Amino acid sequence: MNDLKNELNSDEIDLNSSPQADVSQVVLQLTEVEGEEQAEVFSEILIDAEPGTIALLLESLPLDERYERWQQVDVEERVDVLNLMRADPRLGILKKMPDEELDLLFSQLSPEDLIEWSDSLPDNITDRALAQMGERQRKHFELYDQYSENEIGRYADHQMLALNPTSTVAQGQRFFRRIDLDCNDHLFLVDNNDKYLGTVRRYDVFKTADTSTILQSLKWDDSRVISADSSLIEAAEAIEHSRELELPVVDEEGLLIGRMTLRTATALVREHYEAQLMATAGMDEHDDLFAPIVIGAKRRAVWLGINLLTAFLASATIGMFENVLSQVVALAVLMPIVASMGGIAGSQSLTLMIRGMAMGQITAGNVMSLMKNELGIGALNGTLWAIVIGIIAGWWFGDNVMGIVIACAILINMAVAAIAGVMVPMILQRFNQDAALSGSVILTTVTDVVGFFTFLGLASILYL
Repeated sequence: MNDLKNELNSDEIDLNSSPQADVSQVVLQLTEVEGEEQAEVFSEILIDAEPGTIALLLESLPLDERYERWQQVDVEERVDVLNLMRADPRLGILKKMPDEELDLLFSQLSPEDLIEWSDSLPDNITDRALAQMGERQRKHFELYDQYSENEIGRYADHQMLALNPTSTVAQGQRFFRRIDLDCNDHLFLVDNNDKYLGTVRRYDVFKTADTSTILQSLKWDDSRVISADSSLIEAAEAIEHSRELELPVVDEEGLLIGRMTLRTATALVREHYEAQLMATAGMDEHDDLFAPIVIGAKRRAVWLGINLLTAFLASATIGMFENVLSQVVALAVLMPIVASMGGIAGSQSLTLMIRGMAMGQITAGNVMSLMKNELGIGALNGTLWAIVIGIIAGWWFGDNVMGIVIACAILINMAVAAIAGVMVPMILQRFNQDAALSGSVILTTVTDVVGFFTFLGLASILYL
């Protein structure tokens, strides 16, 4: 969620309305020079560049150069630039800033900004930022902070149009004209305690000829609300299915705390899938491109260790059939084919499952039907490619038995891979584990072990 504003302001990431490809040229221009020359180039860029562009360029620089260029950014633009940076690069800059500059920066920070930053900030920096805020701002922060990082109440847009139901159409029209908000198509009705009472559409406000009409009479009966404790993806799906530009977000007591816009929903979905993509490699979408070597190595070491354990398991399976491998060397040549075909087939099923689970389409009621479907696909493709690979292997080594062995192994492994692709994410979900993060590792282990065991086991039976 730290990159949500980066997504929302992606249209800023250009220079003078040029295509985004031009940003790469600017990065190249900036990284080809050093010292004073780089400072001059960056100064010229700052004249016309939007905060999103500046953030992207800073992230493209090594750590030392990044902070030197950061010092050239105008004080009044610094909060906007940091809002559009990823969490790790932002934290790196904050840690290097002197206390006086840090306090000045935090004095310009809103509670909404601090909420997003606090997801990745150490407690001492968050506390320092809160100390620079007024009492009212701190209360707002506490209100948003009661929701977790996966709940929409934490990130709801708190800039919205809200009026008392006894307000008139004239007041509503004045609000719409004076206050320009993104995706603003509704006006929300609340009582004196901010309890949500209903929604009035912009269209209805401006089509009403009698401007003395009270807004209560224009309340839209089909309006929907999003619960503040809804997950980010649930909230995004709610607005997608509503076909509205914005929906109100209310807490458990019915109080209006903000709104969810279509633009925010789109950014949430993009960020969600980016997080899943990075998670498949054991990484985070907030990771710094130029993270310190020790920190970067530490993050990846755990994932490499997990993969090493699974590799040892596959190797141990191969070691069980050392006798047949020593006598039939051709088996070692063909083993990667068996593992690869099973891995690809399993990853296809796994990807389908993760997407379905993310969209709420997979339940206990349809998982068995899905498994039967995937098993049918795996068996059909397994049969087809088993025949093709078996014929090629038999011709290659002039050994029909070899062709039969690998054909059977391919068929069995692809069928097992289809089942594993469905069951692994379901099991991980049952234990509250992220299927996108660890599903591929477990699946690869299953297909490798089953593939090697089947291939070498059949070879042992037929050759020894």
